[in-house]
Amino acid sequence: MNLTVGQELPARDFKITRDSLVRYAGASGDFNPIHYRDDVAQSVGLPGVLAHGMLTMGLAVQVVVDFVGDSGQILDYQVRFTKPVLVDAEKGATVSVAAKVIEIDEETKLARIDVTAVCAELTVLGKAQVRVKI
Repeated sequence: MNLTVGQELPARDFKITRDSLVRYAGASGDFNPIHYRDDVAQSVGLPGVLAHGMLTMGLAVQVVVDFVGDSGQILDYQVRFTKPVLVDAEKGATVSVAAKVIEIDEETKLARIDVTAVCAELTVLGKAQVRVKI
């Protein structure tokens, strides 16, 4: 794998629908109703149904996994959740993900790649950093 500081990885958009949330709930075991029922989400002060944070996090790192070709190359991945991903019942939501190589350490053979995830013009993940073995 050949990386250079400043290199941008191919960006990608991920469509999330209410069906996506149900499937993710089944796979993860997270059946919190704020992820599929508007009335429950609103009763706790949320504007509507939210995507699971871990689903958003997983989609965002996929850009790096696709580029490096092997998820085993990912040594560390950390994010801060900054805004929720609201998933409209009809339109769903689209999370746009971009990634950029920020640092390469030739001695340790590690690279830091920063990831940006945006939905509805809001950054939904902050300080999203991936460390990959090069």
